[in-house]
Amino acid sequence: MADQPSAASGHRARLRKRLFESGPKALLDHELVEYLLALTIPRVDTKPLARSLIDQFGGVGPLLNADAETLKREGLSEAAVGALKIAEATALRLLETRVEGRPILSSWQALGDYLQAAMAHSIVEEVRVLFLNAKNMLIANEAMSRGSVDEAAVHVREVISRAIALGAIAIIIVHNHPSGDSSPSQQDIRLTRDLIDAGMHMRVTVHDHVIVGAQGRTSMRSMGLI
Repeated sequence: MADQPSAASGHRARLRKRLFESGPKALLDHELVEYLLALTIPRVDTKPLARSLIDQFGGVGPLLNADAETLKREGLSEAAVGALKIAEATALRLLETRVEGRPILSSWQALGDYLQAAMAHSIVEEVRVLFLNAKNMLIANEAMSRGSVDEAAVHVREVISRAIALGAIAIIIVHNHPSGDSSPSQQDIRLTRDLIDAGMHMRVTVHDHVIVGAQGRTSMRSMGLI
């Protein structure tokens, strides 16, 4: 046990060297988490804990996406939880910068990557609306509903009213399927058509309805449903 601190320190130094020399792809998922945990749990081998957390949550994405209280219930300190959540926040901020200040429809891949990272691993269903101006630039990205594991109530009137209040001329609906399957349900299709009908009267265009899940994402427009 006396050798453990120096061994752990030496291992982290090797991880750091690989990261510096070869970039982010040089580290495995459990090594990324291991290093984050080591920032708040010094002089201890954090590899077993990192592997255990990734196995328990089903991957590094679901682990970073887990809320703080859930992580605390796993016995992690506030500092350790903070390290994981700041990593998530930084990753999302980086993806956001690829979309900000650009027409959304010409940055579709970047938008999809951001939505996938932000919503795909959530255990509850959330509906967000992206409000766009006449140049298809993002005015606002707002959560309109957060529901149970399998449903979220969205009120068409509230969405269109919010678009008018923001001066938006177009919207993109986004929601996640906690099941992981991004296939649209009949309820999703009905909601989309109701929004299209309501928007037509108020000159608010529904560009798309994107569904994200751990297994991928689906554009209802690309499916011919819009």
